[in-house]
Amino acid sequence: MSSANTMRFRHNQAIWVAAVVAFIGALPLASARWYFLPVLLIPLAVGVWAWRAGTDADSQGLRLRALFGQRLIPWTQVAELTADQNGQAVVRLVDGSNTRLPAVRATDLRKLVAASGQRLDEDTDHQAGQ
Repeated sequence: MSSANTMRFRHNQAIWVAAVVAFIGALPLASARWYFLPVLLIPLAVGVWAWRAGTDADSQGLRLRALFGQRLIPWTQVAELTADQNGQAVVRLVDGSNTRLPAVRATDLRKLVAASGQRLDEDTDHQAGQ
C-alpha cells in the first residue's frame, strides 16, 4: 500500500499514555524481585498493540493489522461495508463471512469508501436515512 494515498484508522492515542503509566507503575514491582520482570511485558505489549493495530485502506484494498500479523482484503472480495450494533465497522466478504475492522467506527465508513477511490451516491445516502 502506498503511504501517500492510504487512509489509516488507529485506536485512541490515550491507550499509549495508559501503557506508559502502567509501565512506570510496574517498575517498582519488577525491580523488587527478578521473577517479576515479565510483568513489564504486559504494558509493553499493550503499547505496541496500540501503535500497530488498526485498518489501512487505499485503492487496492483493506489491510487489517494486529499486534502480530496482518491481513490484506482486496476490494474485489468486499461485498458490503456495514456496522454492528456497537457502532463498529464490519466488512462482509463475497464468501459470506464477516470481519470486524479494527479501529474503524460506523461514522468512519464514508472515509473508508473514499479511500477505495469509489464515490458515494448522495441519493442512496438520503434513501438509507428515510
